[in-house]
Amino acid sequence: MKALLLAGGLGTRLRPLTEDLPKPMAPLVNRPWLEHLLMHLKREGIEQFVFAVKHYPEVIQRHFGDGSRFGVEIQYAVEKELLGTAGAIKNAESLLSDQFIVINADVVQMAPLRPLLEFHRSHRGAVTIGLTQVDDPSAYGVVEQTDTGEITRFVEKPPRHEAPSNRINAGIYVMDKEVLKYIPANREVSIERETFPLLIEQGLGVYGTLIEGYWMDMGTTDRYRQAHWDVLDGRMPLDIPGMLRDDGIYIGKNVQIGRGVTFQPPVVIGNDVILEENSHIGPYVVIGDHSRIGSGTSCTRSIIWNHTVIAPRSNLVNCILCDHLLTSPDQMMHGAVIKMKMPRRIAKTVKTAVGKA
Repeated sequence: MKALLLAGGLGTRLRPLTEDLPKPMAPLVNRPWLEHLLMHLKREGIEQFVFAVKHYPEVIQRHFGDGSRFGVEIQYAVEKELLGTAGAIKNAESLLSDQFIVINADVVQMAPLRPLLEFHRSHRGAVTIGLTQVDDPSAYGVVEQTDTGEITRFVEKPPRHEAPSNRINAGIYVMDKEVLKYIPANREVSIERETFPLLIEQGLGVYGTLIEGYWMDMGTTDRYRQAHWDVLDGRMPLDIPGMLRDDGIYIGKNVQIGRGVTFQPPVVIGNDVILEENSHIGPYVVIGDHSRIGSGTSCTRSIIWNHTVIAPRSNLVNCILCDHLLTSPDQMMHGAVIKMKMPRRIAKTVKTAVGKA
């Protein structure tokens, strides 16, 4: 069985983080979320993947290649135009197996696959949708189901008191390939508004079952932060790179810690990071590889990507500072979200400066 990972969305709500980066490649505790997802699915027994890509596809292709570095096989289905969820599945048709799994790679989830697959094979329908429960379904498409789990209709963003359930599409599906003949080619197609209702109308059997485990649509910067804090609090079982110290601090390789540096966990420090003297790090801080925190800086509840230099005597609270950023001394930043889209020549200069820091 193959897994089709939908990674082509523009990620507009997560801007500026996704200005020149596919949303699933945004780092989660210093690794691209898409890499975490791939390794989770590999542990679940999936070894063949198709990546549906559109927005900066070369970023994904350069990182993953043919998958051999990760012990899997990866093929790519590139969209020339945005095709929507169902259109992206149709675009990958020639690469898919007779039965396959589809996962929206924008969503942070670590669902076990076996219960989903066993349920799909038990009902003999054409599609099984993984569902998750939310407190307030009014912002989502809600499903109405029979006692056997068959979905009879989708209700888009109903008022809370009128919702037929609090179960929503979690962005993970098991599909039989026959479904694809009901999806028109070469145009944008919504899977919830067009494809699933058509399959229900045709009597092919669309079922839903609750998935287990963590689920988070990290579609905004606030949710992106929250996904990090959930990992650090242990609410999401994600592999955190680095060595865990007794005091709840994860430290990567070749980290230089200056005199008087203090930590307040939880904190994740990447590889080749320099923490200058008398800086204070934490709580809830993630610092990416090859970054430098200047002397006398205080950093709290913030996410700092790779190759970033924070100047001395800075005060960071609730910030997201992205790759290759150089800040000025004595800055106080609260809630800042900064990503610079730089020409390659400038980015190379910044990387060199960080390397010499």
